[in-house]
Amino acid sequence: MENHVPPQPPKSYRVILDLKRPEKRLDNILLAALRSQKENLNLKILTRGAFKKLFQDEKILIKGQRAKPSSAINKGLTYVDILGY
Repeated sequence: MENHVPPQPPKSYRVILDLKRPEKRLDNILLAALRSQKENLNLKILTRGAFKKLFQDEKILIKGQRAKPSSAINKGLTYVDILGY
């Protein structure tokens, strides 16, 4: 099976989540991934309030569609784009 990589929107930061098992919520996994990355310091030091606002402002996308904090994530690769970074 071929792994489809969605195009990255302009002026966005892409996080690639490689999960060994499905997760019930995106927000916890994504925040941990942002805090552990080293490429974007603005996202690394993002407060929980600012992180929540990214979801409210629809700036977090999975496969080009708006993500919710409670979005379930399947195991394997998931491409998450954060607009404006």
